[in-house]
Amino acid sequence: MRSLTTLVLLFASGLAQAAAPFTFSNPPGRFAVGFRVVNQYDHARAYKGEFDGVTGKAVEGERARPIQTLIWYPAAASGKPMVFGDYLALTGAEVDFTRSEAQQRALANELIQANYLSESGPAQGREALAGPMRARRDAAPVSRKFPVVIYAPSIGAPAAENPDLCEYLASHGYVVIASPSVGPHGRDMPNSLDGVETQAADIAFLAAYAHTLPQAETGRLAVAGYSWGGIANVFAAAKDSRIKALVNLDGSVRYYPELVAASKYVTPQGAGAPMLFLASRPASLEDIARRGKPAASFLNDMKYADLYKLTMLPMEHFAFSSTYLRFAPERRYNQYPRAEVNRAFGWSADYVLHFLDAYLKDDAGARAWLAKPPVENGIPAYMSTMEARPAAGKPPGRMQLAAELAQRGFEHAQDAYQAMRAREPSFELKDAELNEWGYGLLHAGQAAQAVEIFKLATVLYPSSWNAFDSLAEAYELRSDKPNAILHYQRSLQLEPANDNARQHLQALGAPVAQ
Repeated sequence: MRSLTTLVLLFASGLAQAAAPFTFSNPPGRFAVGFRVVNQYDHARAYKGEFDGVTGKAVEGERARPIQTLIWYPAAASGKPMVFGDYLALTGAEVDFTRSEAQQRALANELIQANYLSESGPAQGREALAGPMRARRDAAPVSRKFPVVIYAPSIGAPAAENPDLCEYLASHGYVVIASPSVGPHGRDMPNSLDGVETQAADIAFLAAYAHTLPQAETGRLAVAGYSWGGIANVFAAAKDSRIKALVNLDGSVRYYPELVAASKYVTPQGAGAPMLFLASRPASLEDIARRGKPAASFLNDMKYADLYKLTMLPMEHFAFSSTYLRFAPERRYNQYPRAEVNRAFGWSADYVLHFLDAYLKDDAGARAWLAKPPVENGIPAYMSTMEARPAAGKPPGRMQLAAELAQRGFEHAQDAYQAMRAREPSFELKDAELNEWGYGLLHAGQAAQAVEIFKLATVLYPSSWNAFDSLAEAYELRSDKPNAILHYQRSLQLEPANDNARQHLQALGAPVAQ
């Protein structure tokens, strides 16, 4: 049976030999690289509806969300050597695992022609597809645990969008997992809030899947995202503090401030995971004006996470993907030679590796390397700029406040809350959140601590009858009858229809105001 690469080479047969469009010159780490594919479903989410939206026919077969999962891992030098075309061959089965091999090959060839060869031309495309890779298919894994990196591709892109980077990290002792950027209910990914949250949920699924891998040290988890994947990983980290580091390859968190604002729960002030942001050559003011986006900067407003922003001047947005570098024609390189852009990609990969070593492997040498100016790390001065900003403590939040009060004592709740507010004016705890927190303490048998949280609620929300009612109940549980009566009466003054307060006052033998 002919492979996809063979078919493409036959398509391009007879063409003159061309120079390889992309060479990844970074030396690999000490591990060989294994690669395997797992076709699985996220049964917690529907992908197909009951009826086909085009034909109207009833949908048969699996309707759960398909997650084509690619895994690079440290391995023994065994398995079948791969060429780059083997990665693009996987596009034929991204969302339908029931296709025959012939159907997969036909679809993959169609996608390659439409998305890649149409850009590069057949000669350059032939060289790209035949290029040898470092990974070996289904190689035997090394028997030990390694940190995990989830790779989130750009909008609508295949999982193997950056195979050179994924292989490079695996050779240096990382398990790298990726899935395609697929829309909520179809292959196309919309650039909407629903779209970014869908890809963020895919990241969460892969993080959970990592727990099934014997090699995965899941307590050391990072997410690397390119373009659209570089907003999805920020959304994922906003919901999961177990993500210890973020790599953004010219990530869209800087290009879609309206989606960040619409999410409500994603804020730069709440971002706590260290971030490496690799930025493309800056746009002109005129280009920025043409975009018509609101003036905002997630990176500028980040305060509570270490931030490294490396701007690579030879690299435009497309150049952060080794796949796109393979197929880009000369006209895409603008004022920089192709070889210089390729080398800049290699330096970017160096920074990704050192950043992950610093924050997932606690490597002091890698932290020292990051702290140096880029020129001391081998990058010519005219090619890059670096901005590094250390975190200003941990992001204010209920969990951080609870941790502080557990150390200092809950009697300091009001002072600690106001100190956090002074440090970050956007921080606030809602009346309902404080109420839930206080009852959580009551259920944990910590009535004294609950009193302090309910007292904070009455200070912040003095017109909340429910806050005073809850505080009274906490005092009652502590057998503090005078304070219980006082606060039930205050609650009843604020809400005369509060039958709970009236009943408790009667049980306590206290007068009930009419």
